Amino acid sequence: TQTHQLFNLCDILTLFQHIAGLRIIMTAIYIGVMTGTSMDGVDIVAASFDPLEIHATLTLPFDPDLRDELMALTLPDDNEIDRMGKADVALAQMIGHGINEMIEKNQLDRSQIKAIGSHGQTIRHRPEHGFTLQIGDPNIITELTQLPVISDFRRRDMAAGGQGAPLVPAFHQALFQHDSIHRVILNLGGIANVSMLPAGQPEAVYGFDTGPANILMDAWCERYTGQPYDENGNWAAYGQPIRSLLDRLQAHEFFSKEPPKSTGREDFNLEWLDEQILDWRGDLEYDELEDTPENIQATLMKLTTRAIKKAIYRSDMDTGEVYVCGGGAYNSHLLEQLRWRLRKHEWTVQSTADLGLSPTWVEATAFAWLAMRFMNQLSGNLPSVTGAAGYRILGTITAV
Repeated sequence: TQTHQLFNLCDILTLFQHIAGLRIIMTAIYIGVMTGTSMDGVDIVAASFDPLEIHATLTLPFDPDLRDELMALTLPDDNEIDRMGKADVALAQMIGHGINEMIEKNQLDRSQIKAIGSHGQTIRHRPEHGFTLQIGDPNIITELTQLPVISDFRRRDMAAGGQGAPLVPAFHQALFQHDSIHRVILNLGGIANVSMLPAGQPEAVYGFDTGPANILMDAWCERYTGQPYDENGNWAAYGQPIRSLLDRLQAHEFFSKEPPKSTGREDFNLEWLDEQILDWRGDLEYDELEDTPENIQATLMKLTTRAIKKAIYRSDMDTGEVYVCGGGAYNSHLLEQLRWRLRKHEWTVQSTADLGLSPTWVEATAFAWLAMRFMNQLSGNLPSVTGAAGYRILGTITAV
């Protein structure tokens, strides 16, 4: 009997080991790659879903020359095609080598990695003309990693009449929507965008870009302080917003558009800001005493928070929770200003880290999720967000 019991115990242990082994083999890992309008680096994430698990992360800082060229390519200039082609190759090589580095450092099993979702760097986004352009050649990434790459996520939505952006609200819905609490997921990258997640109403989810965030504040800060960003918003906190300049900036036609809507560097950039300031200085309302760099930085922050407040208060959600992701989630002064602006309806403002996902990795994880959706031939867009004619499978595959 003891021998029989020992035999059964051995069988059970073997079965558990076999099941555990199957689980490891069957865990599908997807890699997400994101570089946004801030152009502060390339974020790479290895994730699995149901439930969400982050297996590895890596941030690659841009070579300054490549960053400068990518910035320049967002606006019309000379010899664009040749310059774009060279940047396309350089960025893809950077991404491919970065993925290999992350895999090797974290000893990931390549057989578990089903696909890479690479957003690429947006250098032109013109939904009003029906086109968008992201670079970072997926063929090179596939060749370097020997893994399939899903890319070109936005154009399928645009072909269906959508804005092609923002795409992350579908991921936000899948991961963060609550049955009884209204939530807003606020991404503070170069551009600010919101995902509105009404409690228990998956069909009512919508989202859109609210306007500039770090794209203007970072550029202004770098010009006058030499720092790439305003750490904790300390410089902006030292200044006072200029009402007359704020009114001029808010006169941009984007702010009066109704959702769905999206924007980028084509609309909001340092050259545009300089033009607005020059015109403002020529106005009768101009007060030379107000015209300090820190006051203009404070004005840019108020431009961002006011547009976000307007978006939230115009929703049908009376109160709830705002969760912030992106680089702006670490701007403590901006979050304080946002809490103050949303105090009327008692909205709370906190980081997506409180929901289990660091603000740094939300967008890259979203493109890992979109790669998973593509590989399973599932839709990746929300027509209520982008304005597309219907749900579409997003992306194209570059096979090994």
